[in-house]
Amino acid sequence: MANFPPVDEQLAYIKKGAAEIVKESELRAKLERSLVSGKPLRVKAGFDPTAPDLHLGHTVLLRKLKHFQDLGHTVIFLIGDFTGMIGDPTGRSATRPPLTTEQIAENAETYKAQVFRILSPEKTVVDFNSRWFSKFSAEDFIRLTAKYTVSQMLEREDFHNRFHDEKPIAMHELLYPLAQGYDSVALEADVELGGTDQKFNLLVGRELQRAYGQESQVVLTTPILEGLDGVNKMSKSLGNYVGVAEPPEMMFGKLMSIGDTLMARYYDLLLCEPVPDIHPMEAKKQLAARIVARYHSEEAAQEARAEFETRFSKKDLDHAELPSLALSGLQPDIVSVVVAAYAQCFSITKSRGDARRLVEQGSIQLRGEKVGDAKAVPALNPGDVLKLDKTRAVRLA
Repeated sequence: MANFPPVDEQLAYIKKGAAEIVKESELRAKLERSLVSGKPLRVKAGFDPTAPDLHLGHTVLLRKLKHFQDLGHTVIFLIGDFTGMIGDPTGRSATRPPLTTEQIAENAETYKAQVFRILSPEKTVVDFNSRWFSKFSAEDFIRLTAKYTVSQMLEREDFHNRFHDEKPIAMHELLYPLAQGYDSVALEADVELGGTDQKFNLLVGRELQRAYGQESQVVLTTPILEGLDGVNKMSKSLGNYVGVAEPPEMMFGKLMSIGDTLMARYYDLLLCEPVPDIHPMEAKKQLAARIVARYHSEEAAQEARAEFETRFSKKDLDHAELPSLALSGLQPDIVSVVVAAYAQCFSITKSRGDARRLVEQGSIQLRGEKVGDAKAVPALNPGDVLKLDKTRAVRLA
């Protein structure tokens, strides 16, 4: 039998950083029952392996899972290798193309490796929802769809908007919330975690559990972390992400690119504390260093900070280690070069209009000199340094 802290203490720890709990009274009842029986709660969160990298946006949820783990409860890291082939329609205005079985399998393996940078491998149950869905018959799916109505599904905001705008909604997309909800039935989950944008899907799980004769899970949502652009949800597809497995110097440099207004959000959601009352640049360096140390090591963080300061604070770009941009096949005009540099070296999508504005604003420097003419076709030589913005530069090769 497990020994748990008092219920009030557990609740306070669980609520810290949570956006919403549905319903807190039910969570208290479950914790009280767990305390008496010594049986840990089953706490799940699902991740569809639709991209090979976990990023800092995922860690907001993973750290809340870790809180349950710290309290002695059973954490289930569910890899949606089946639902990933459907593709989560949350927040999308069009049908997303499903991934192949091979892509899902490759991404799932990297997820398993990366998640243990936060969760304890000894205490984490890793499961795959293909374990039950691969055994589903057509009859099983018909019975599952009978548990929910079309009108209920169209209450979901993105489906409602697409229906109203006469944009296509594929039938397999309507299955996604049901499949995610059934995961909770299959696992007999006591609690399910997800971002605030997942609330509809999580609530479907509550209803399906009741329909299958189980006690409803408690739903706990966590805030959504904005990406480096400070506007959109952190996402690899938008190029505004920081991957937890990225090299320390890249992670440090990306974090140094965030605006000062976003820094408070990152301190809050990633470190669970306020911005220190020091110079904003130093606060940002401390934020970047602590995050690098968390996912790599203290030594790696110190080296990444020193490299950053050599590269930018001391303006010594000639001797700094920089990402390489191959000259081969590169269009020579400065706008094309800037677009290629962001895409190839930093996985950031910049339109030609974005690149043109950077040039005209004086952000772009080649060999230490500003290039202010968006129509320029400068001489490009191997070894030249191209500075893109305050925190990014490349070396031509």
